[in-house]
Amino acid sequence: MKVLVGLSGGVDSAVAAYLLQQQGYDVCCCFMRNWDSALNNDTLGNPTLNDDICPQESDYLDALRTAEKLGLELRRVDYISEYWDHVFRNFVEEYGKGRTPNPDILCNKYIKFDSFLHYAMENGFDMIATGHYFKRETVNGEDRFMKAFDRNKDQSYFLAQVSREALSKCLFPLGDITKPEVRKIAEDLGLPIAAKKDSTGICFIGERNFREFLKNYLPMKEGNIIDLADGKVIGRHQGVYYYTLGQRKGFAVGGENGPYYCAGKDVKKNELYLTSHKDESFLYSDQAEIREINWIRKPENGPLQVKFRYRQEDQQVTLQHIGEDAVMLSYPQGIKAVTPGQQAVFYQNDEMLGGGVIEETFVGGESSAERLQKRLYG
Repeated sequence: MKVLVGLSGGVDSAVAAYLLQQQGYDVCCCFMRNWDSALNNDTLGNPTLNDDICPQESDYLDALRTAEKLGLELRRVDYISEYWDHVFRNFVEEYGKGRTPNPDILCNKYIKFDSFLHYAMENGFDMIATGHYFKRETVNGEDRFMKAFDRNKDQSYFLAQVSREALSKCLFPLGDITKPEVRKIAEDLGLPIAAKKDSTGICFIGERNFREFLKNYLPMKEGNIIDLADGKVIGRHQGVYYYTLGQRKGFAVGGENGPYYCAGKDVKKNELYLTSHKDESFLYSDQAEIREINWIRKPENGPLQVKFRYRQEDQQVTLQHIGEDAVMLSYPQGIKAVTPGQQAVFYQNDEMLGGGVIEETFVGGESSAERLQKRLYG
């Protein structure tokens, strides 16, 4: 069986390729180039970026050395246009609405498990493979998609927007092993990337300051920082786009009520709202509306688990379908910092069922945003 492995230049995809070799697959590798540091788009009014944002050339050389060490062919395919259209535009537009998107999830949906998959199928491959920590199992003749054995590295959260059909065409060789085992395999093989650090953050931002990067696309506009305790202005922000619910740093405010958390923002009014650590009630919600859902296996109404962010422990919720691709989640225990624009991913025990975008949150049946405005303006 011919398998095309997405080789990123990191240790996980390198070991995935090696393990498939050992299992007897006919393996070829492919490096995906998704970002060009010189990208410019006049319709967004962006300046040309001349400095290096994403160290992709270094990653490509690492992938090339790995492929040579394993005796595998390495192809290189550009998805710059697709990434710009389907991932980066969404990233900028969502921040412009005052929401907090997750570009990694869209990259998996539109690039790795769509454009890359199509390339593989069109070029005679039977399957694709990645270095994700994730599992595909067969239960009564049906594919089920599960959390990885290594729960500390499980990446099911980032695959929730990928279609069932695409996931069924992918192999996940790291699903049953741990990260230390992966490192050990790479070291034993003498792979040049055995000790390479895991990539963190967003590729197109790289090592640069997030705020400095974002203001190229969403110009900075100062405004008032307001304390929810008394409605007083306690400082000036650098632009409401740059803050997210639950954030604890970067406000440059003082006062006896601090330290503070970001409790919300209003893009139209250009106001940032902070709440003191003495009263975190505005950080909590008890319901959330989820839309744009990709169901891998659709559950009935009732209890299940959800992650509202990647590193969060599974949260117990009750699900109610309110449309074809929309649900209302209820969690009377209250959950902190459920953030519009981010992804809610559904689970039943170890099985990942799919995910959708957090559209709006509520407290006691009232919109969290309306509740906050009522507190300030009546």
